Amino acid sequence: MAKKRILLKLGSNTLTKETNHISRGKIEDIGMQIAALKDDYEFIIVSSGAIAAAKQFVKLESQDKDVFVKQALASIGQPHLMRIYHENFSDLGLLISQCLLSYSDFEKEQSKVNIVNTINVLVKNNYIPIINENDTVATDEIRFGDNDKLAALTAVLLNVDILIIATNTNGIYTKSSIHDAVPETISLVTDLKVLEKEIGDSKSSHGTGGMQSKIEASAIAKAANIETWIVNGLEDNFILKALKNEIPFTKII
Repeated sequence: MAKKRILLKLGSNTLTKETNHISRGKIEDIGMQIAALKDDYEFIIVSSGAIAAAKQFVKLESQDKDVFVKQALASIGQPHLMRIYHENFSDLGLLISQCLLSYSDFEKEQSKVNIVNTINVLVKNNYIPIINENDTVATDEIRFGDNDKLAALTAVLLNVDILIIATNTNGIYTKSSIHDAVPETISLVTDLKVLEKEIGDSKSSHGTGGMQSKIEASAIAKAANIETWIVNGLEDNFILKALKNEIPFTKII
C-alpha cells in the first residue's frame, strides 16, 4: 500500500520552543515521531529557524536595513540549523537533505518539474527533504508569512495528502473564546470565509506569520483538495497525537 505523504511546516516558535535558541529536544521529538511513522507515512519538511539558529552564535553589527541583516543571519544560521537536524535525525536512523527554494521557482514550469523530480528521488531513497526559502536572495519569508505560503505551494506541487502547520496554539481559536480568556479550538473548517471572521492579526514572537498567513496557506492547499492541520507544535508527540485525534487542533478540509 502506498505511503501517505505529509508536508510538515515548522516555524521558528516551534523549533525554539518560544526561547531564543533552537531546541535540540524539539527536533529530536520531531525525529522520533517521523521514525515511528515511517512505515506508513513519508515526510517532507519546510523549516524556518535559520535566523534563530544564527542568533545563538553571532551578533552582527551593521548600519544596513534590518532585512539585509536578517538575510545575512539566515546565511550564517542555515548550515547550523541543518547540522542540528542531521545530528538529531541521524541518531534515529533518519537521513536528511537540504533544499533551498524561492517563490520565483514556483513561477517557472521547468523549475517546478525539477523540484518534483528531485524531491521524489530523495523520498524514494528514504531521505527527508528539509526545505527553506533561500533567504539570502529572497526577502519574502523574512517579511511575509514565516514560510507558511512556501509550505502550501510545495504541498500542492508535491501532491501531499496532509499539510501540517505546527504553531504555538491548539489550532485556531474562536474570537469570542479568546476575549473570554478560555481559548476554544475550531476543530473542523469547510468554509474559510467563516474562519476569516474568527482570527486576529497578531504575529508570533519569533516568526513573521500569524494566523492570517496560515489561513492563506490553507486556502492554497484547499484549492488542490489537500487537508491542512494547524497543530500545536510545542506539544510533545504532536504529530502522533493529532493523527490519533488525542489533542485539539484545527483541520481545514
